[in-house]
Amino acid sequence: MIVKERTKPEELVLLQALKQRMELEEKDAQNLWTLEKGYEGEIQFDKWFTGYQVESLILNDLLLEVNGTLFQIDSLVITQDRLHLFEVKNLEGDYYLDGDKFKTVAGKETKNPLHQLSRAESLLKQLLKELGFYIPLEPHLVFINPEFALLQAPLNSTIILPNQLNRFMDKMNRTSSKLNNKHTKLAEALLSLHIKKSPYSRVPSYDFGMLRKGVICGGCGGFCEIHSKSKFICSHCGLTGDIDTAVVRTVKEFQLLFPEIKVTTQTIFDWSGGILSKKTLRRILKDNLTYIGDFNRRYYE
Repeated sequence: MIVKERTKPEELVLLQALKQRMELEEKDAQNLWTLEKGYEGEIQFDKWFTGYQVESLILNDLLLEVNGTLFQIDSLVITQDRLHLFEVKNLEGDYYLDGDKFKTVAGKETKNPLHQLSRAESLLKQLLKELGFYIPLEPHLVFINPEFALLQAPLNSTIILPNQLNRFMDKMNRTSSKLNNKHTKLAEALLSLHIKKSPYSRVPSYDFGMLRKGVICGGCGGFCEIHSKSKFICSHCGLTGDIDTAVVRTVKEFQLLFPEIKVTTQTIFDWSGGILSKKTLRRILKDNLTYIGDFNRRYYE
């Protein structure tokens, strides 16, 4: 049973929205690529883990704190006699371990994911002790991308390589599990401690005036043009879409980027680049959002 679903990180959502409306600096573009790659790997992991048939409680994307230190958990699986802690990596290419260092075959050193897993394991054990739960913790480092290889891989039971995924799942499914109230309380305790907004988000500064205005295609991310009274057409991929749906999507994007600015007909008129009349926008806003205030101070939520 999934107690906490996986959601796309806010930092990733913001960067994807900004990418369509401004030129990202190289460091921000690299951060976006890294976040997208990581999230794709986690979605792959979730798809693979649907093969798990044992009674369990699953918490995804936990951001926790213990003794002033934050740590992230990709997936935590609570079973009868142990916790399975999963660190998921979506790396591709050939790598090897050089002592305590993690390198590509070209010799470039990268962050050692075993260190990340060890850190999360240590901090989670501290947190469990503080909460009064004493249950064995089993860490796993999952390399989910089939194009990944760890040359001369050590005999390390925490590492699960792409060609070991099926065998690992079979082993997991052969272990029986029966949960009780203690397991539910543990899941509830961890869920209550989850930090929803990371203080370490790396989003570049921006303001309304510097971003490109228009309605973005829900397919390719290009900018749309009016096709008819009820349709938009993307000038890049040719995809047509319903005007109401496109405007609502545009409003949600505006609310994401500017949560402090009230949604009015004028602001959405400006944000969408003036390609729709205020009359049409007012009708769409009234039909799809909640109207607040009088005529002179009208806004929508």
